Amino acid sequence: MFRYVIAATAMTLFAGGAVAQTAQTGSHNPAVKNGAPHTIAAPAKGANSFTEDQARGRLAKAGYTGITKLTKRDGLWQGTAMKAGKRATVMLDYKGNVTSR
Repeated sequence: MFRYVIAATAMTLFAGGAVAQTAQTGSHNPAVKNGAPHTIAAPAKGANSFTEDQARGRLAKAGYTGITKLTKRDGLWQGTAMKAGKRATVMLDYKGNVTSR
């Protein structure tokens, strides 16, 4: 009987370790940052170190054209731009994520 208890405990420990090591996908903050701009629902708050030219480049990479009125407020680059024939307010957070309204 004692062997069964030890065997059951050992199997539980090994199974738990395997589950903890599975990769998670779709993380908003991945371990390795992809250089491509991401479009998200809300910008992340934080100090932004992008220059205006870098911000314009990130927005252009995300498919925006005619980027105007680009200013930095509260750590976010904000401006207006065109995409698919529609004008939108665009924002770039400190992580390089693009948000539009």
